[in-house]
Amino acid sequence: MQKRKKIVVAVTGASGSIYAKLLLDSLSLLPEQIEKVGVVMSDNAKEVWSYELGDESYKNYNFDFYSKMDFNAPFASGSAKYDTMIIVPCSMGALGRIAHGISNDLISRAADVVLKERRKLIAVVRDTPFSLIHLQNMKTVTEAGGIICPANPSFYSRPTSIEAVAQTVVDRVIDLAGLEKESYRWND
Repeated sequence: MQKRKKIVVAVTGASGSIYAKLLLDSLSLLPEQIEKVGVVMSDNAKEVWSYELGDESYKNYNFDFYSKMDFNAPFASGSAKYDTMIIVPCSMGALGRIAHGISNDLISRAADVVLKERRKLIAVVRDTPFSLIHLQNMKTVTEAGGIICPANPSFYSRPTSIEAVAQTVVDRVIDLAGLEKESYRWND
């Protein structure tokens, strides 16, 4: 039996709250694979979620939520042994702070911890187009061991709704996190 994972989900203020919602929905369906999920949302993330999704349903998840400045959160230290951090959506501001080791809030501190402990960091960047600064920050985070997973949906599963399109990205993130979930597989 595989060890159950401890996962940090960080939600920044980039557009794309649907990705965060679908990820939290997916994680809530995998209790046999997950020991804990800790969630931290920036203030802007909450505003964008309310604007884009028209609700505050992030309050309805049965996960441990932490404020953006709560440095007492367990995943602010490597000793808590969180396996994976997923930043979804990941703003370019958050990515830049992470790339340059600026741990000025719980999101950037947790990412710093995950990278220094050589654990898995998945940044679902959403902005487009990318500037040279964005690309250099992506390169820096990749060289530090992070995974840049742009929120680029796939269409070979022939999705028929916005949710189904966004789910193609979330399913990829679930795979990258090392979790097992039924999803479309090319030519399977």
